[in-house]
Amino acid sequence: MTTDLLEGEYVPSADATTRAQVELYERTDGREGATTAGGPVVVLTMRGARSGKLRKVALMRIERDGVYAVGAAAGGQARNPSWFHNLVTHPTVQLQDGPDRRLMTARVAEGAERENWLAYADELYPFFAGLRAQAAEAGNREVPLILLEPTQS
Repeated sequence: MTTDLLEGEYVPSADATTRAQVELYERTDGREGATTAGGPVVVLTMRGARSGKLRKVALMRIERDGVYAVGAAAGGQARNPSWFHNLVTHPTVQLQDGPDRRLMTARVAEGAERENWLAYADELYPFFAGLRAQAAEAGNREVPLILLEPTQS
């Protein structure tokens, strides 16, 4: 698929681990840097909520029938990760899964759809339920689950 679907100035993550993983994953088309916590990842490129500049993050790969899901668990912290606010503000994102890059549209899953995806995510990554419990305890927050669907041309 095509590269650099989202255009603009890229600002690498301030977090050295995130920055290094994204760079390695992109440079090798996902042959390296492709796991976190023992599971596969995708790289998500999005616009910053305030700056509009491109930001990138590696997130756990949860995919079903061409739709992806990402959980904004932030390691069980009290607040949503900054990338969640980026997706809400600018829902058109670029997803890289291995060598394939494509535009996707992000939306927050709710109700039965959310519960169905959470059950699927928990099957893939049993620790995810624990992160949600930590977030609820630390910040009295429900971890958002965001669906990424192919952008219609």
